[in-house]
Amino acid sequence: MHLVPLPALADNYIWLLHDDAGNAVVVDPGDAAVVERALTERRLQLRAILLTHHHHDHIGGVPALRARHDVPVYAPVDERIGEATVRVRDGDLVELAAPSVRFEVVAIPGHTLSHIAYVGAGLLLCGDTLFSLGCGRLFEGTPAQMLASLDRLSQLPGETLVCGGHEYTEANGRFARTVEPANPELQRRLQEVARLRAEHRPTLPVRLAGELATNPFLRVDGSEVAEWCRRHAGGDDRVARFAAVRSAKDGFHG
Repeated sequence: MHLVPLPALADNYIWLLHDDAGNAVVVDPGDAAVVERALTERRLQLRAILLTHHHHDHIGGVPALRARHDVPVYAPVDERIGEATVRVRDGDLVELAAPSVRFEVVAIPGHTLSHIAYVGAGLLLCGDTLFSLGCGRLFEGTPAQMLASLDRLSQLPGETLVCGGHEYTEANGRFARTVEPANPELQRRLQEVARLRAEHRPTLPVRLAGELATNPFLRVDGSEVAEWCRRHAGGDDRVARFAAVRSAKDGFHG
């Protein structure tokens, strides 16, 4: 199985998975033209579309793709995703014959209430819930919901590749450095990110183990993050700490 992040719109990634026989699946195609170009260049046949949540930059290309490709569209139970042909819920399995791959559906509310992830083949396709060095804004859910979702994702194997929906890593890293300035793993990651972006290369996918060592939203139980929260009146319980970090990131312009 081959994994390709397709840059789209301002800073989105559409995730393309394909096998050596030319069978492909795309995740969160916000721009149909980007997908069509990739399919043509790689001589691939689209077999399925997976959607994580209803935001237009993740589903906007579906009608045009469906007009040209008679494929199933897997999506969460949410009436705002009108193009869905298969509704999936927490614990469901998405099994595709070509490409041969199986994903477990994991409910991860927070960014939106119906947000889901697809976990399988060593991949975490998580839309706008988990980014490298960051997490999604809470447009619909609560801090407790988002933290519980991130806790679930944190339990996946460390080798799992995090496939987030946006190239936000540089900006996330600037904020993360204000929370854990002495974190050596974070410093190494920031150097790597600077090099990748200077070469116009994506910073994703990234191993979950690396995120657990560097992402402040996955580290609310760590001593340095807890100390940062105490200095910023973040409260003592872990939900309050998460909420404090998320609020600070929302207002961060560094």
